[in-house]
Amino acid sequence: MRCSHAMEAKRLLRSRLMSVRAARSATDRVAAGQLIAAHASAAWPGLGTVAAYAAVDTEPPTRALLDALRRAGAQVLLPIVVRDELDWAGYDGWERLVVSSYGLLEPAGPRLGPAALAGADLVVVPALAVDVAGHRLGRGRGFYDRALAGTGTTTVAVVFDDELIDEVPAEAHDVPMAAVLRPGGLLRL
Repeated sequence: MRCSHAMEAKRLLRSRLMSVRAARSATDRVAAGQLIAAHASAAWPGLGTVAAYAAVDTEPPTRALLDALRRAGAQVLLPIVVRDELDWAGYDGWERLVVSSYGLLEPAGPRLGPAALAGADLVVVPALAVDVAGHRLGRGRGFYDRALAGTGTTTVAVVFDDELIDEVPAEAHDVPMAAVLRPGGLLRL
């Protein structure tokens, strides 16, 4: 797919998916977050370090997932947006997160630097959609694609069940996901 064509296709798909997310009830989102956490706990016992994110707005909730990972003994890292890259800091409880200038929830603790991602056993990545080939549609800023490029770390995208779709437009710089985690379960791609 040509780059400009893929970019336009991504923009249209992004818009449609965000509308569907906005129509989802808060009750459905909370239930989805609980199921996602349960599936993750069953699939990933004993991980050392997990890079994840604190979901906001209409994203599949990750609070239960983050807390379950910590209870299981994992060191959980969350991103901090610094200019055009992701820095990382330790997660030490939802109530200790602060709202960034981008409206994201970020840890207030010491920053570990962008290279901290390379030490993660697993990276849990936000997505609007994922296809069966592992192509992920994010919000369009490219933070995760730049951060993940060349790391070789196992990646899993988190979506609602209906966001695992047949095809996501892909570009050369897009980093494929190894798995998708959704309320319906974990699927390795």
